[in-house]
Amino acid sequence: MRKASGCDVNVYLYQRENRHLLCHFHRFRHNKLFCFLTHSSPLAHLSSLSPSLSLALAHSQVSRNKGKRTQNQKMVKICCLGAGYVGGPTMAVMALKCPEIEVAVVDISEPRINAWNSDKLPIYEPGLDDVVKQCRGRNLFFSTDVEKHVFESDIVFVSVNTPTKTQGLGAGKAADLTYWESAARMIADVSKSSKIVVEKSTVPVRTAEAIEKILTHNSKGIEFQILSNPEFLAEGTAIKDLYNPDRVLIGGRDTPAGQKAIEALRDVYAHWVPVEQIICTNLWSAELSKLAANAFLAQRISSVNAMSALCEATGADVTQVAHAVGTDTRIGPKFLNASVGFGGSCFQKDILNLIYICECNGLPEVANYWKQVVKVNDYQKIRFANRVVSSMFNTVSGKKIAILGFAFKKDTGDTRETPAIDVCNRLVADKAKLSIYDPQVSEEQMRKDLSMARFDWDHKVPLPQYKAEGVSEQVSVVSDAYEASKDAHGLCVLTEWDEFKSLDFKRIFDGMQKPAFVFDGRNILDAEKLREIGFIVYSIGKPLDSWLKDMPSVA
Repeated sequence: MRKASGCDVNVYLYQRENRHLLCHFHRFRHNKLFCFLTHSSPLAHLSSLSPSLSLALAHSQVSRNKGKRTQNQKMVKICCLGAGYVGGPTMAVMALKCPEIEVAVVDISEPRINAWNSDKLPIYEPGLDDVVKQCRGRNLFFSTDVEKHVFESDIVFVSVNTPTKTQGLGAGKAADLTYWESAARMIADVSKSSKIVVEKSTVPVRTAEAIEKILTHNSKGIEFQILSNPEFLAEGTAIKDLYNPDRVLIGGRDTPAGQKAIEALRDVYAHWVPVEQIICTNLWSAELSKLAANAFLAQRISSVNAMSALCEATGADVTQVAHAVGTDTRIGPKFLNASVGFGGSCFQKDILNLIYICECNGLPEVANYWKQVVKVNDYQKIRFANRVVSSMFNTVSGKKIAILGFAFKKDTGDTRETPAIDVCNRLVADKAKLSIYDPQVSEEQMRKDLSMARFDWDHKVPLPQYKAEGVSEQVSVVSDAYEASKDAHGLCVLTEWDEFKSLDFKRIFDGMQKPAFVFDGRNILDAEKLREIGFIVYSIGKPLDSWLKDMPSVA
């Protein structure tokens, strides 16, 4: 056996001490990020490494120096504009997975930032509390000092709201980029060093080009690289999605500087995401991919909801039909659950945006195709509300109706575009008295949603508009399902919260007016057991109760 030299021993000791970093290094090998580490200067070749590996090695050296950072070692800083449903969770997980990177989440809303710095976070998301508590104050910070953190950062994520325009050119379809433009101008004004600016908000195709022009014309000689890094999170499972994403998509310019920026962001994600799951494209492909993904998902929901109407008319069971269709491996079973309709901040907004882009590019046939996805969703919500009215002798005037669930889906408190808004407004228009319960949505939020003017998009029959005073007279918000259903004529399940499955429906039945109706807008209840108790039950897309067969399907 060859005798080990002093050099061999030093290399062995270094490798042993840094074996976790060497494992990290091997994850980057296929990126051709090689370096030569010598026993005499283990940090001598950091400049030849990828940014994240350089940081990891530097971080290890700092640890061995009892936490003292040398003058040449700089912690990369990331700043995110917008502390909402995307920015907050995404940056929290990034801080957890990249402990050597400082992450600041900034927002102009002081109450929101105060909530992020408190024990009661401003949004509900399973697992989020634990992530924030682990990182907050260490390398994760929430602040209203927007300009300071942008000035200090190397990478700036922009996760501001991009709502649908309500007036002017493109009203009802085009995305309103007012907040994005303001953010870009502010970044240009306060920056004194080159930065990577990352689109995290969902934006129209070629938005990066407009932002690039704003930054370039206000840059004062500073270089900015624009990347598109759309989020693919599902509320309710956002932390799980961030830990184990199907893919991370990064789009950038096909220039040396653009590719270098892509590599820098890719190396951040590669701390925990396998590199083969990080997809790199040009800017326009990344921007369009986000819109396309949401359009495809919404299309599946509208497709199965359209089938649910046909199932009711023919006596078929939509659950059985969806299962038969979903077992085809070319189709798959996901997003084939019939319901009262899709909601959330993305699906409708992104499809309307896609429609507008198609129209602007002279593609009316393509635009009309995607319009139908939204029209079917609106039809499903109206159809459900009409079924409630028609089943109860074609009038709900003065009748109490329990509403179980107001969020657009379970495990979130988000009410944006929730089907509950349209269903409740429709019932209020027929003078029903609503008693609403949701475990995560506040009364203030419900009343705000029900009283807010809704932009009317391409409806044959315009949806009614309401003022807060009118809503307060017909709507009450209660603290549990039993209180909501007491003395009610009917009960509507509008969110698939797990707790609704285990309610004591015999107790609920005994406390309701007779006949007692259940309208299951999420198909989560056992209809046969409810009928045995005495309920008249309507489940979307299921064979109709004999009572309902004799009632008109449209009020």
